Amino acid sequence: MKAKYLASAAALALLAGPSLAQDLKFPVGEGAFNWDSYTAFDEATNLEGQTLTIFGPWRGEDQVLVESMLAYFEAASGVDVSYSSSEGYEQQIIIDAEAGSPPDVAVLPQPGLIGDLAAKGFVVPLGDETKAWLTENYGAGASWAALGTYKGADGAEALYAFPYKADVKSLVWYSPDNFADAGYEVPTTMEELKALTDQIVADGGTPWCIGLGSGGATGWPATDWVEDMMLRTQSPDVYDKWVRNEIPFNDPAVIGAIEEFGWFARNDAYVAGGAAAVASTDFRDSPKGLFSSPPQCYMHRQASFIPSFFPEGTELGTDADFFYFPAYAEKDLGQPVLGAGTLAFMMKDTEAGRAFIEWLKTPIAHEVWMAQSGFVTPHKGVDAALYGSDALRKQGEILANATTFRFDGSDLMPGAVGAGSFWTGMVDYTGGKSAQEVADTIQASWPK
Repeated sequence: MKAKYLASAAALALLAGPSLAQDLKFPVGEGAFNWDSYTAFDEATNLEGQTLTIFGPWRGEDQVLVESMLAYFEAASGVDVSYSSSEGYEQQIIIDAEAGSPPDVAVLPQPGLIGDLAAKGFVVPLGDETKAWLTENYGAGASWAALGTYKGADGAEALYAFPYKADVKSLVWYSPDNFADAGYEVPTTMEELKALTDQIVADGGTPWCIGLGSGGATGWPATDWVEDMMLRTQSPDVYDKWVRNEIPFNDPAVIGAIEEFGWFARNDAYVAGGAAAVASTDFRDSPKGLFSSPPQCYMHRQASFIPSFFPEGTELGTDADFFYFPAYAEKDLGQPVLGAGTLAFMMKDTEAGRAFIEWLKTPIAHEVWMAQSGFVTPHKGVDAALYGSDALRKQGEILANATTFRFDGSDLMPGAVGAGSFWTGMVDYTGGKSAQEVADTIQASWPK
């Protein structure tokens, strides 16, 4: 039905304009950018007169930012690029693929959807060389390579998608002034984080602000907590099996991770408003307790986007800062990071498309965007000093130093679970149901 109303992604790209050619944001050769990588790509690539349609999720200001990067690809390669997006881009790409009119390259933040397209033969493999490159050049590179690896129409696994632009979820936000006034230090292990939690209570304060409210999506912030706890109590392969339901949701490993979240969220002394307020507090309002006087809480675990909901005028690095949600020292599971990101994949096997994937390997393809705003990368070859803010730089360093990266688990699960029973189950859990009871219910909801 939607096909009747939606133009194809390729058609949208052509409508977007004949070229992204524009003044380059940063003059070539100036500043600390890795211009050697640009020059080497320029000298090795001559595709003058070729075209490339790219369809992605970035709109508004994000479209301006991605196009500022694409302009360098155009200048270096000679390829005429047309980028487009649409509000319903997930549905659009399926419609275009099935209609035989896909873009040359697509970018999506849903690995599961890309895997579905690959299984139907709509995506072109990128090759073992690119898989090896990711493993070598990205922080936790094997994790990123695995994220873009799916079974094709022939049933064989191959790398189909190249991760570009990441988001970090394993963060704890706090007020440096509040910490300094109370004499608290940033914890570097989970053991220290729990000890700090108890210390704040002993000093008469409340350690945490937690809010799960989100309208029809109420409960989702707790799924991030549980996913982070899975990565801090279990090996990455157990996390992967859980996401695929190769171990059931009510496995002891999962119940243990839920109860780890409960250690923080179900203790009245630990949470602003008490445990009963967790489910009813809107996630957008929950960090505001960091900034009240006296503080209603000292810490808030949430992804990199949450400063959008801080009080107006809050200055990152001064009024608010963050630290890595730490791992257990005693469990020896390295430095796992939970997050999300976008992945680029070819839907047509063209010379220009192949060149674009090669372009994404260059440091300059990352540095141009990261020097502006809203971009972090696990690419170990970039100059972190180029990040547009200290907050982005710290997030980039967390990614580059990660030993394991895993994509948001609920986003990889079937919708009925990841955007359904997992959400409601976490609300029930914070409301007093046992982890076992909640996990049994979620497992029963898993599509057969």
